[in-house]
Amino acid sequence: MGSLTRHAGDATTDCFRIFIGYDPREDAAYQVCRRSLLRRSSIPLEIIPIRQSDLRAASLYWRDRGPTESTEFSFTRFLTPYLADFVGWGLFVDCDFLFLADAADLFALRDDRFAVMCVHHEYAPVESTKMDGAIQTVYPRKNWSSLVLYNCGHPKNIAALTPEAVSTQTGAFLHRFMWLDDAEIGEIPFVWNFLVGHNKVDPADPEHTSPKAIHYTCGGPWFERYKDCEFADLWNKELEELNAEKQAKEKEKDGKVQPMTNA
Repeated sequence: MGSLTRHAGDATTDCFRIFIGYDPREDAAYQVCRRSLLRRSSIPLEIIPIRQSDLRAASLYWRDRGPTESTEFSFTRFLTPYLADFVGWGLFVDCDFLFLADAADLFALRDDRFAVMCVHHEYAPVESTKMDGAIQTVYPRKNWSSLVLYNCGHPKNIAALTPEAVSTQTGAFLHRFMWLDDAEIGEIPFVWNFLVGHNKVDPADPEHTSPKAIHYTCGGPWFERYKDCEFADLWNKELEELNAEKQAKEKEKDGKVQPMTNA
């Protein structure tokens, strides 16, 4: 989102719009998350980073950052339906995810009966800090908002998730989906938001309990403190492949540059 635009996209299944929360200190996490989505998807994806600096420059976000906001997208995530032009379905996801399955399978879960769909975690972390020392907070429905399928055109989303509201409403109102009735919050399987250190694979039922999207919610291998966390090897492998692709493209680019010679 170098220049901020709203992404009406296609309201059908032709293109799945995915908005990833972006924080400059987690650029590597964003790049890996993006690659993990694109390389496994069987349908076209439009991936849009939600950068707070762009939103502020466009006067779409103006709230002061509070001490409990561990990332720059703590609140900007709720602008997803607005940025999707309140059309069709779109996904918001934190940048600290690694996708292991086809995003088409996640998109297929959308259900027009609901305004939003997410994993209904029961999660109460015991640590007082996370990531690179950010304050860890505990509140009802924690991590529900970290991966959300938004029915962007739902009347309640249109009414509630405006730039004004996202810049002024309380954290409780937004993160607990208090603009919705409980019956309007659909549920998706936990394997699409598999919390490292919390969710577990059941050896007796790996088909239904193995992660489709790993969420390094307390911190991932890009932070020194979590370099040896569970599933760090999978994230590091994705990063290595990403870097190898970048190097190959640079070599190809350099090879196409013809040296100048004297006439």
